[in-house]
Amino acid sequence: MSVLTIYRRHLKKCEHRDEGRKYRRCHCPIWVDGFLGGQEIRKVLRDPRDPAARETVCDWQKAQDIARDWEAENAIDQTTDSGPVTIKEARESFVVDAEARNLREGTVRKYRLLFRQLQGFADAQGIRYLKELDTGALRKFRASWHDHNLSALKKLERLRCFFRFACENGWVSANPAKKLQRPMVSQRPTMPFTHTEMVAILAACNGWGKKHQGASRAQENSWRIRALVLLLRYSGLRIQDAVTLARDRITDGKLFLYTAKTGTPVCLPLPGFVIDALDRAPTCKRYFFWTGDSKPESATKNWQNSLRELFRLAGVVKGHAHRFRDTLAVDMLMAGVPIERVSVVLGHSSVRVTEKYYAPWIRARQAQLEDDVRRTWQSDPLWLTETKGTPEVHGKMALVN
Repeated sequence: MSVLTIYRRHLKKCEHRDEGRKYRRCHCPIWVDGFLGGQEIRKVLRDPRDPAARETVCDWQKAQDIARDWEAENAIDQTTDSGPVTIKEARESFVVDAEARNLREGTVRKYRLLFRQLQGFADAQGIRYLKELDTGALRKFRASWHDHNLSALKKLERLRCFFRFACENGWVSANPAKKLQRPMVSQRPTMPFTHTEMVAILAACNGWGKKHQGASRAQENSWRIRALVLLLRYSGLRIQDAVTLARDRITDGKLFLYTAKTGTPVCLPLPGFVIDALDRAPTCKRYFFWTGDSKPESATKNWQNSLRELFRLAGVVKGHAHRFRDTLAVDMLMAGVPIERVSVVLGHSSVRVTEKYYAPWIRARQAQLEDDVRRTWQSDPLWLTETKGTPEVHGKMALVN
């Protein structure tokens, strides 16, 4: 016997999404889940009586009627999938599913950008249906990208994810993007700020305030950018997370970073002078560096432009906000903190990610450890006794010293 369950997958903008599947009185898309004809099914419901429009079903009664018909026939009404799916239909369905999965707005925005470029390419090539985008067509599409290195790799991953979604929905028989070769990626070396560079950056804060804000607000804006620099340096936050940091995230001198999968909060202590700088800088009621009225991306871009000018005034070549994060990570590694703990502070999904980006500094830490061990030998009576009078060993000892 076939049993199907219908439920709403709430969109990210739905005010009831926290209530989960049980809440029905909204207009989010309805999905069906269960087993039909011996096969598992999980897909968005579309009206089988209007296959050309392929409208997503949002009416609960209509969804129940469709599910009952499928259960009675022990099969999906094939009229639902009659005719090829257009690129527009496929991308709209993907975005709906992405929002229902509560993907971050930044991630959804990148998919939307990819789809605009894909639709523009398809229109120029006279392609309308998704199945017409074979591997050859996608190679031509990739050749039109202006992305390089890691950006090209990430875009290819998003393209593969989209066509994997299309495969799972039966719109294409195979994933044509899977046959596209990964681009060569040259890993950018991690470049933490030196102590001299950090001193120069902090010294340039006063000059930045006077140059860009005028005499009336020069001091308070110098305090604000100084507070942001110190927060980035000692928290390891990404630039957007720092710009949109809420005041209640800092309690008793500790910054709440995130909640681990175990349900345990991960907090990071901040130096007293960083807390003082944040308290001293003029801030908004809820956030330190953001009013909350504009989009986070817009506020982040404004602060990135400010930091870029600050680096120029400080004479720091190739300065950017992520180097503050690198500085914290490298300092922790060189101080002997296990990489597993560094990974937790940075919020990486696994230790492998941390190893990938900070491998040179892990090797430097190992060399530092070896030198420390050799220095302990010099105060060991047994080592001195065993190596006394051995020229070769004394030569090595001189190198250690």
